[in-house]
Amino acid sequence: MSIVTPSEARPPAIVARGLHKHYGTAHALRGVDVEITRGEIVAIMGPSGSGKSTLLHSLAGVIAPDAGEVRVGDTVISALDEAGRARFRLTRLGFMFQFGQLLPELTAEDNVALPLMLAGMKRKSALVQAHEWLDRLELAGFAKRLPAELSGGQAQRVALSRALVTSPEVLFADEPTGALDSLTAEKVMQTLTEVVRTTGTTLILVTHDGRVASYSDREIFIRDGLVLDPAAAGAR
Repeated sequence: MSIVTPSEARPPAIVARGLHKHYGTAHALRGVDVEITRGEIVAIMGPSGSGKSTLLHSLAGVIAPDAGEVRVGDTVISALDEAGRARFRLTRLGFMFQFGQLLPELTAEDNVALPLMLAGMKRKSALVQAHEWLDRLELAGFAKRLPAELSGGQAQRVALSRALVTSPEVLFADEPTGALDSLTAEKVMQTLTEVVRTTGTTLILVTHDGRVASYSDREIFIRDGLVLDPAAAGAR
Protein backbone atom coordinates (compact mmCIF):
# COMPACT_ATOMS: atom_id res chain seq x y z
CA MET A 1 0.00 0.00 0.00
CA SER A 2 1.28 3.49 -0.89
CA ILE A 3 0.68 6.45 1.40
CA VAL A 4 1.02 10.12 0.51
CA THR A 5 0.51 12.72 3.24
CA PRO A 6 0.77 16.50 3.06
CA SER A 7 3.77 18.25 4.49
CA GLU A 8 1.76 20.75 6.52
CA ALA A 9 -0.90 20.10 9.17
CA ARG A 10 -3.81 21.86 7.47
CA PRO A 11 -7.38 20.52 7.33
CA PRO A 12 -7.80 17.90 4.59
CA ALA A 13 -9.69 18.69 1.40
CA ILE A 14 -9.53 15.08 0.15
CA VAL A 15 -8.68 11.85 1.91
CA ALA A 16 -8.50 8.61 -0.09
CA ARG A 17 -7.77 5.22 1.44
CA GLY A 18 -7.04 1.87 -0.19
CA LEU A 19 -8.09 2.77 -3.73
CA HIS A 20 -8.23 -0.10 -6.21
CA LYS A 21 -9.52 0.12 -9.77
CA HIS A 22 -9.58 -2.55 -12.46
CA TYR A 23 -10.31 -2.27 -16.17
CA GLY A 24 -10.82 -5.86 -17.21
CA THR A 25 -7.61 -7.61 -16.21
CA ALA A 26 -5.64 -4.35 -15.97
CA HIS A 27 -5.07 -3.13 -12.41
CA ALA A 28 -5.07 0.67 -12.75
CA LEU A 29 -4.85 1.46 -9.01
CA ARG A 30 -3.32 -0.89 -6.46
CA GLY A 31 -4.25 0.26 -2.97
CA VAL A 32 -3.43 3.96 -3.14
CA ASP A 33 -3.76 6.25 -0.11
CA VAL A 34 -3.68 10.02 -0.66
CA GLU A 35 -4.35 13.01 1.57
CA ILE A 36 -4.51 16.54 0.16
CA THR A 37 -4.92 19.62 2.31
CA ARG A 38 -7.18 22.58 1.76
CA GLY A 39 -5.67 25.22 -0.47
CA GLU A 40 -2.87 22.94 -1.61
CA ILE A 41 -1.75 22.69 -5.23
CA VAL A 42 -0.80 19.09 -6.05
CA ALA A 43 0.52 17.71 -9.34
CA ILE A 44 -0.07 14.03 -10.14
CA MET A 45 2.69 12.81 -12.44
CA GLY A 46 3.64 9.56 -14.11
CA PRO A 47 4.22 7.89 -17.48
CA SER A 48 1.40 7.06 -19.88
CA GLY A 49 -0.74 4.25 -18.48
CA SER A 50 0.57 4.74 -14.94
CA GLY A 51 -2.86 5.32 -13.40
CA LYS A 52 -2.61 9.08 -12.89
CA SER A 53 -5.84 9.92 -14.73
CA THR A 54 -7.64 7.04 -13.01
CA LEU A 55 -6.52 8.45 -9.67
CA LEU A 56 -7.70 11.94 -10.61
CA HIS A 57 -11.09 10.62 -11.78
CA SER A 58 -11.48 8.56 -8.61
CA LEU A 59 -10.69 11.53 -6.38
CA ALA A 60 -13.19 13.64 -8.34
CA GLY A 61 -15.97 11.07 -8.24
CA VAL A 62 -16.04 10.74 -12.03
CA ILE A 63 -15.59 7.00 -11.52
CA ALA A 64 -16.14 4.84 -8.45
CA PRO A 65 -13.19 2.78 -7.20
CA ASP A 66 -13.65 -0.99 -7.01
CA ALA A 67 -12.42 -0.84 -3.42
CA GLY A 68 -11.44 1.90 -1.02
CA GLU A 69 -12.90 5.21 0.08
CA VAL A 70 -12.73 8.81 -1.14
CA ARG A 71 -13.81 11.59 1.20
CA VAL A 72 -14.13 15.17 -0.04
CA GLY A 73 -14.65 17.48 2.90
CA ASP A 74 -17.36 15.84 4.97
CA THR A 75 -18.75 13.63 2.19
CA VAL A 76 -17.70 10.08 1.31
CA ILE A 77 -18.25 10.44 -2.42
CA SER A 78 -17.20 6.86 -3.17
CA ALA A 79 -20.35 5.74 -1.31
CA LEU A 80 -22.64 7.80 -3.57
CA ASP A 81 -24.38 6.36 -6.61
CA GLU A 82 -23.62 7.80 -10.05
CA ALA A 83 -26.41 10.40 -9.85
CA GLY A 84 -25.27 11.47 -6.39
CA ARG A 85 -21.68 11.86 -7.54
CA ALA A 86 -22.86 13.92 -10.53
CA ARG A 87 -24.78 16.30 -8.23
CA PHE A 88 -21.77 16.57 -5.94
CA ARG A 89 -19.43 17.39 -8.83
CA LEU A 90 -21.80 20.03 -10.17
CA THR A 91 -22.12 21.94 -6.91
CA ARG A 92 -18.84 21.42 -5.08
CA LEU A 93 -16.11 20.61 -7.61
CA GLY A 94 -14.64 22.30 -10.67
CA PHE A 95 -13.03 20.78 -13.76
CA MET A 96 -10.60 21.96 -16.41
CA PHE A 97 -9.54 19.75 -19.31
CA GLN A 98 -6.78 19.63 -21.91
CA PHE A 99 -8.93 20.91 -24.76
CA GLY A 100 -11.20 23.11 -22.66
CA GLN A 101 -14.30 21.16 -23.72
CA LEU A 102 -16.28 24.32 -24.22
CA LEU A 103 -19.61 23.80 -25.96
CA PRO A 104 -19.00 25.12 -29.50
CA GLU A 105 -22.54 26.44 -30.00
CA LEU A 106 -22.47 28.58 -26.83
CA THR A 107 -20.78 31.93 -26.37
CA ALA A 108 -18.05 32.35 -23.77
CA GLU A 109 -20.50 33.90 -21.29
CA ASP A 110 -23.00 31.07 -21.69
CA ASN A 111 -20.28 28.44 -21.35
CA VAL A 112 -19.22 29.99 -18.06
CA ALA A 113 -22.80 30.41 -16.81
CA LEU A 114 -23.80 26.86 -17.73
CA PRO A 115 -22.83 25.10 -14.45
CA LEU A 116 -24.83 27.65 -12.47
CA MET A 117 -27.89 27.21 -14.69
CA LEU A 118 -27.61 23.42 -14.47
CA ALA A 119 -27.64 23.83 -10.69
CA GLY A 120 -30.91 25.77 -10.94
CA MET A 121 -29.86 29.41 -11.12
CA LYS A 122 -31.76 31.67 -13.53
CA ARG A 123 -29.82 32.69 -16.61
CA LYS A 124 -29.77 36.41 -15.78
CA SER A 125 -28.18 35.82 -12.37
CA ALA A 126 -25.83 33.19 -13.79
CA LEU A 127 -24.61 35.61 -16.45
CA VAL A 128 -23.84 38.24 -13.81
CA GLN A 129 -21.52 35.79 -12.06
CA ALA A 130 -20.09 34.60 -15.38
CA HIS A 131 -19.16 38.16 -16.32
CA GLU A 132 -17.48 38.68 -12.96
CA TRP A 133 -15.13 35.79 -13.72
CA LEU A 134 -14.59 36.77 -17.35
CA ASP A 135 -13.69 40.28 -16.19
CA ARG A 136 -11.35 38.88 -13.54
CA LEU A 137 -9.50 36.80 -16.13
CA GLU A 138 -9.27 39.74 -18.57
CA LEU A 139 -11.86 38.34 -20.97
CA ALA A 140 -14.51 41.05 -20.73
CA GLY A 141 -14.32 41.80 -24.43
CA PHE A 142 -14.77 38.16 -25.43
CA ALA A 143 -18.03 37.31 -23.64
CA LYS A 144 -20.10 37.13 -26.84
CA ARG A 145 -17.58 35.13 -28.84
CA LEU A 146 -17.95 31.48 -29.71
CA PRO A 147 -15.11 29.08 -28.80
CA ALA A 148 -14.00 28.93 -32.45
CA GLU A 149 -13.37 32.67 -32.30
CA LEU A 150 -11.00 32.40 -29.32
CA SER A 151 -7.28 31.66 -29.19
CA GLY A 152 -6.12 28.58 -27.28
CA GLY A 153 -5.11 30.63 -24.27
CA GLN A 154 -8.37 32.58 -24.27
CA ALA A 155 -10.40 29.38 -24.50
CA GLN A 156 -8.54 27.90 -21.54
CA ARG A 157 -9.19 31.03 -19.49
CA VAL A 158 -12.88 30.73 -20.35
CA ALA A 159 -12.70 27.09 -19.24
CA LEU A 160 -11.04 28.23 -16.01
CA SER A 161 -13.80 30.80 -15.47
CA ARG A 162 -16.39 28.05 -15.95
CA ALA A 163 -14.54 25.78 -13.51
CA LEU A 164 -14.44 28.45 -10.80
CA VAL A 165 -17.83 30.14 -11.23
CA THR A 166 -19.48 27.77 -8.73
CA SER A 167 -16.81 28.50 -6.08
CA PRO A 168 -15.70 24.85 -5.92
CA GLU A 169 -13.92 23.36 -2.94
CA VAL A 170 -11.54 21.51 -5.25
CA LEU A 171 -10.53 22.20 -8.84
CA PHE A 172 -9.36 19.23 -10.94
CA ALA A 173 -7.26 19.96 -14.02
CA ASP A 174 -6.39 17.15 -16.43
CA GLU A 175 -3.41 18.20 -18.61
CA PRO A 176 -4.74 21.80 -18.65
CA THR A 177 -1.90 23.06 -20.88
CA GLY A 178 -1.42 19.96 -23.02
CA ALA A 179 -2.89 21.57 -26.15
CA LEU A 180 -1.04 24.89 -25.79
CA ASP A 181 2.32 26.16 -26.93
CA SER A 182 4.91 26.65 -24.19
CA LEU A 183 4.50 30.42 -23.85
CA THR A 184 0.70 30.27 -23.69
CA ALA A 185 0.90 27.30 -21.30
CA GLU A 186 3.06 29.30 -18.92
CA LYS A 187 0.63 32.23 -18.97
CA VAL A 188 -2.33 29.90 -18.30
CA MET A 189 -0.51 28.24 -15.39
CA GLN A 190 0.41 31.61 -13.92
CA THR A 191 -3.23 32.68 -14.10
CA LEU A 192 -4.53 29.36 -12.78
CA THR A 193 -2.24 29.22 -9.76
CA GLU A 194 -2.68 32.90 -8.94
CA VAL A 195 -6.46 32.56 -8.94
CA VAL A 196 -6.63 29.38 -6.84
CA ARG A 197 -4.21 30.80 -4.28
CA THR A 198 -6.26 33.98 -4.05
CA THR A 199 -9.53 32.07 -3.59
CA GLY A 200 -8.07 29.32 -1.38
CA THR A 201 -9.26 26.64 -3.80
CA THR A 202 -7.51 23.26 -3.67
CA LEU A 203 -6.01 22.40 -7.07
CA ILE A 204 -5.22 18.86 -8.21
CA LEU A 205 -3.72 18.59 -11.67
CA VAL A 206 -2.49 15.76 -13.85
CA THR A 207 0.49 16.57 -16.02
CA HIS A 208 3.47 14.95 -17.68
CA ASP A 209 5.22 18.31 -17.97
CA GLY A 210 7.75 19.15 -15.26
CA ARG A 211 7.36 22.87 -15.98
CA VAL A 212 3.65 22.65 -15.19
CA ALA A 213 4.33 20.57 -12.09
CA SER A 214 6.77 23.21 -10.85
CA TYR A 215 3.80 25.46 -10.07
CA SER A 216 2.55 22.95 -7.48
CA ASP A 217 3.29 22.74 -3.78
CA ARG A 218 3.84 19.01 -3.98
CA GLU A 219 4.08 16.25 -6.56
CA ILE A 220 2.57 12.77 -6.37
CA PHE A 221 4.37 10.28 -8.60
CA ILE A 222 2.45 7.21 -9.75
CA ARG A 223 3.61 4.19 -11.74
CA ASP A 224 1.84 0.90 -12.40
CA GLY A 225 -1.02 1.94 -10.15
CA LEU A 226 1.23 2.62 -7.15
CA VAL A 227 2.30 5.92 -5.63
CA LEU A 228 6.08 6.18 -5.36
CA ASP A 229 8.05 7.60 -2.49
CA PRO A 230 9.14 11.08 -3.67
CA ALA A 231 12.74 10.35 -2.69
CA ALA A 232 12.74 7.35 -5.03
CA ALA A 233 10.69 8.86 -7.83
CA GLY A 234 12.56 8.83 -11.06
CA ALA A 235 9.15 8.81 -12.76
CA ARG A 236 9.15 12.32 -14.12
